[in-house]
Amino acid sequence: MTVMGSDDVAIGPLERLTDFLAVDLEAVDDLIRHRMASQHAPRIPEVTAHLVEAGGKRLRPMLTLAAARLFDYGGPFHVHLAASVEFIHTATLLHDDVVDESRRRRGRPTANLLWDNKSSVLVGDYLFARSFQLMVETGSLRVLDILANASATIAEGEVLQLTASQDLATNEEIYLKIVRGKTAALFSAATEVGGVIAGGSASQVQALSTFGDALGISFQIVDDLLDYGGTIAIGKNIGDDFRERKLTLPLIKAVAKADPSERAFWERVIEKGRQEDGDLDQALELLEKHGALKSARSDALAWAELAKTALEILPEGPVRGMLFDLTEYVVARVS
Repeated sequence: MTVMGSDDVAIGPLERLTDFLAVDLEAVDDLIRHRMASQHAPRIPEVTAHLVEAGGKRLRPMLTLAAARLFDYGGPFHVHLAASVEFIHTATLLHDDVVDESRRRRGRPTANLLWDNKSSVLVGDYLFARSFQLMVETGSLRVLDILANASATIAEGEVLQLTASQDLATNEEIYLKIVRGKTAALFSAATEVGGVIAGGSASQVQALSTFGDALGISFQIVDDLLDYGGTIAIGKNIGDDFRERKLTLPLIKAVAKADPSERAFWERVIEKGRQEDGDLDQALELLEKHGALKSARSDALAWAELAKTALEILPEGPVRGMLFDLTEYVVARVS
């Protein structure tokens, strides 16, 4: 769904939510800049600014802000929690790029490439610490518990991915555990703490958690699909996941239907890492042959529908409508 602005230019769901939350987002950005400063280690703000100011969508902190606005929250602490969520997300990106030996992030060289792995890891640790300081300032043990659990779940998901992503025995159940860890956990926590700080009822807060979980799973499946082509692949080169030998959902589906010769191909390029010219094209042919991309997109749509259903018990109004539209935007990124 799109709406028309006063200048007659179509405004998409993400832009609409961004505009609605503009004042809050500015406060979040100001708080982030203030808290990423370091009197004794100037490299910390240098590394952090490189990633934070690289043009990310701020989707996770927006979920926190929007969840609080659902209940007309008037206090200051939704900004603290949104900044905390963004710090957690940024820390995980810094660590991920080291683990994956990545060279590009959001269309720019990664921090570990511009500086070094040690700086990326240590600055990520610093941001985690800053995020917990922000949580404590809210005075809510419950939000501290939610975000602390999410941080542990994220790390657990990343470790599971290390052991499973290049193993052809990895099935869709294991994939879902990984996605719930590395992506959906923070989506879910971001929306949940917004409801908690704003005084939502137990059932409403649970609905927000369910919404974030389903939205995060849908979001990650779509990201996996974008690696093999899509309508929007900003910041990603086609085949990055393939070259990094990541066994994402489309590949898992294709491997499950592979004949012996096809399985030998997947063993060579994923498990053994012996990739040659033309292998990406062959992989794309096999994904198409077995309907893997179409099936993965159907899964993303199903999770998006679960997210929409979770919104039904939340207060009616423009914020709920924008979250509904945002869910459609997530899956609309792939054709």
